[in-house]
Amino acid sequence: MKKALKYLIIHCTATPENQNVKASDIRTWHTSPPPKGNGWKQVGYTDMFHLDGTIERLVENNDDAFVDAWEITNGAVGYNDISRHIVYVGGLTADGKSAKDTRTAAQRISLEKYVKDFHAKHPTVRIIGHNEVAKKACPSFDVQTWLRSIGISQEIKTII
Repeated sequence: MKKALKYLIIHCTATPENQNVKASDIRTWHTSPPPKGNGWKQVGYTDMFHLDGTIERLVENNDDAFVDAWEITNGAVGYNDISRHIVYVGGLTADGKSAKDTRTAAQRISLEKYVKDFHAKHPTVRIIGHNEVAKKACPSFDVQTWLRSIGISQEIKTII
């Protein structure tokens, strides 16, 4: 059963800056049984933003205003069936110990274009950071401040 799309949630891979991450890494971390992975049936993100700014689709979707059962990704407990989750590679200092906005110039450009295009297509969908619905530093930057800096204003809505 499909539900209305309510959120675009931005994540980071929580990996050290400048460390490449492949789709196969995400699949291993998310879908392999413990202790190697989380044992999920599906990865946590629809699209991944690589260090060079390229965007890789990890889970297909039909880009409409609904989340169909086959589009659900495991990005944030309690939000998965009403959200699309995207992730940029990085989010930690080089030593991997602290949260840091590590978006490269190329990632910033591609993420801005993606989010602006998404917002134009889905103006009522709230764009948030993972840290707005979970006690995590992810995505290691303030999404609401960033949105304002790129000219996106959203109605203030209470997050469920």
